Amino acid sequence: MPKKASPEIDQYIKNFPKTTQVLLEKMRTTIRKAAPAAEEKMGYGIPTFTLYGNLVHFGGYENHIGFYPGPAGIAHFKEELSVYKGAKGSVQFPIDQPLPLALVTKIVLYRVKQNEEKAISKKNTKKMS
Repeated sequence: MPKKASPEIDQYIKNFPKTTQVLLEKMRTTIRKAAPAAEEKMGYGIPTFTLYGNLVHFGGYENHIGFYPGPAGIAHFKEELSVYKGAKGSVQFPIDQPLPLALVTKIVLYRVKQNEEKAISKKNTKKMS
């Protein structure tokens, strides 16, 4: 069942220029569609989706939209993300270019699978104790 939108994220997005707001809403909608069971909250001062722990974060900046799927999310899609500026757990999508929403969807689905597998593994470990 899809979770409700976070009013804190609504407010965060409203603080940006209209063109950036549109991009942030596209990111939010794309992540929500890929992970409908995830919860929205503000974390580290930016919009965060959680599902069995942190899933992904995103944020608006003057010249880019930051996307933070964590080191494993970046590493797994290293080749596809190589055209963007980034770091160990983050990538920057320039605001003057179309957002790679299909790629964002793939990364979020990958992270959902990772977090679900980790949760199942923890649950099985507890049963064995």
